[in-house]
Amino acid sequence: MKKIFAGFLVCFFLLGGVTSVFSEEKRGTAAEAEAMVKKATTYIKAHGREKAFTEISNPKGQFVDRDLYVVVYDMNGVVLAHGFNQKMVGKNMIDLKDPDGKAFVKERVELAKTKNKFWQQYRFTNPVTKYKPGDEAN
Repeated sequence: MKKIFAGFLVCFFLLGGVTSVFSEEKRGTAAEAEAMVKKATTYIKAHGREKAFTEISNPKGQFVDRDLYVVVYDMNGVVLAHGFNQKMVGKNMIDLKDPDGKAFVKERVELAKTKNKFWQQYRFTNPVTKYKPGDEAN
């Protein structure tokens, strides 16, 4: 299997959540996110791309846990699998920006080209709590 797939499995570890809005039991940890990526990489190698991408795109499957889910992009920013929103599969997201204007998919592609392992910070709506960056926390 090509290195790009192992390097390009990305768990969205949702950053920027407010503790009072987003309780700890609903939020995955960095270690859990990393473990999920490793599990997905192993699954792809064992079962092949087609079966793995179907499982990764299953919102009730083994690659979705609270606010953690796996997304697989190709090196052009096209979504190959998406654990929380199957409607994203096949779409080119290279120009997608977070609320701060950061082109995080483009940055992710560039990081994947130069690093085997990386963390990335950006702001994104939490799929569990629906918290959006900038929402007031009460």
